[in-house]
Amino acid sequence: MVKHRNILRAGVLAGYILVTLFLVYGISALYSYLNTGADRSKMLHTELKKIDQYLPEITWAPLRNKGREMDEQTLAQIENDYLDAWYVRHIAYKTNQKAGIEDYYTESARENIYSYIKQNKLEKITIDGTTLEHHLHLDFFSEDGQLVVLTDKNVLEYKRIYNDKDLALETYEVANYKMILLLEDGFWRIRHFIREAVKTKKDFHLKKIDSTFIVKGINYYPQNSPWDMYGEQFSKDTIATDFKIIKEANLNTIRIFVPYEDFGKANVNGEKLQKLHQVLDIANDNGLKVIVTLFDFFGDYSVINWTLNQKHAIGVVSSIKEHPALLAWDIKNEPDLDFDSRGKVRVTSWLKRITVLVKSLDKKHPVTIGWSNAESADVLKDDMDFISFHYYKKPIDFKKAYDLLHQKVASKQIMVTEFGLSSYSGFWNLYTGSEEKQEAYYKNMQQQFKKDSISFMSWTLYDFTKIPKEVVGQLPWRRNAQKHFGFINKIGKKKKSFNYISSD
Repeated sequence: MVKHRNILRAGVLAGYILVTLFLVYGISALYSYLNTGADRSKMLHTELKKIDQYLPEITWAPLRNKGREMDEQTLAQIENDYLDAWYVRHIAYKTNQKAGIEDYYTESARENIYSYIKQNKLEKITIDGTTLEHHLHLDFFSEDGQLVVLTDKNVLEYKRIYNDKDLALETYEVANYKMILLLEDGFWRIRHFIREAVKTKKDFHLKKIDSTFIVKGINYYPQNSPWDMYGEQFSKDTIATDFKIIKEANLNTIRIFVPYEDFGKANVNGEKLQKLHQVLDIANDNGLKVIVTLFDFFGDYSVINWTLNQKHAIGVVSSIKEHPALLAWDIKNEPDLDFDSRGKVRVTSWLKRITVLVKSLDKKHPVTIGWSNAESADVLKDDMDFISFHYYKKPIDFKKAYDLLHQKVASKQIMVTEFGLSSYSGFWNLYTGSEEKQEAYYKNMQQQFKKDSISFMSWTLYDFTKIPKEVVGQLPWRRNAQKHFGFINKIGKKKKSFNYISSD
């Protein structure tokens, strides 16, 4: 009995100690919270963190507002809260959920948004949209610092409207907004907004590659760092040696790739950009022109992320658009391969937007898309300055495919920006490949290119030892074949196909 009482007393004492510890911890946590200030990301339903999620282009007109003088810190806070308000409204209209609206809109402004969401729910309508440009004018800042009036001019909006999951409308719109914001609980919330549609049209003239310049080129990666050209193994000496080989082989152009994530996505990596400049410098020193392919290893296309993709393109294009070696822009490598998995409308809408953006940034150099085959190459033909496609089928079928595409695109210039044949011979292709077959393939193709003055770019200078799984997947017959497309083998010896690396 005494033993049982001692156990009971010990249990009660242990429980008392635990309760006391929890109380002390709770009080200390509360004290710490009250003394450090509340974290807004934990207060908000949407938990918006300071990450890159919505970065439309923002410009402010010179400050000539009425009322109180505006300081930079307050203006930055207004801009931040204003963009967050747009972002949560995009999400609300896409999901038909109210999350986050209360945090960025006052009670009166919320009523209209909630009514809109309710109506869309009833009609089974969802809106996948974003804004890409905002041009802000500060009209008024109250003397007590609690109210701001803004005019947001020529807001570029993109919307994809679905009715019961079926696409009903896809549209670009330009509008002016009159906004009233109130400072509540230390945060700027939208009190009232009025939208006024604006009719506008942007014209981009066709930019051709000089018709007397027949592109005779090759897709390039260094042998020791394929698909990682700007990484730790980057070597100017290696690239200079390779470009000399290319030039001496009577080629005049290279095609290179800018990987989206590797270059920092929305926040373009300055060190990577510097290496890209060095590649262009070396090409220029060797008398080579360069086609730069953007958005390599990219496949998202989500509307809500368009502002991030836009910021990436602005960073890359603005940096090198004046370089003398630059010949043209390739918006995306083989995007038609994403049609089935991502949806053709989603992919082509994204391509069209990035094309318009690149043309607005660079009014000098032509723009194309490197389609995976001739059959897809007339997609967005009216938006392209020239048409490009890849060809890995039999040489005997090339002229028919080329002529059919030529009929579809009328007077547009056409370029074959990838073609080739692997010399791989092994278990996975029943030992059917050879250097002799590769040589015969290039001889045939170059004869056709020369006869009809067709611009071409082969794949690729070197055989490779390692192929990233992201390139062709894990299937061994594809990976092994991809290793042997080069004109120069793994030990640096020219293969028989090198005799036909050019049409000269």
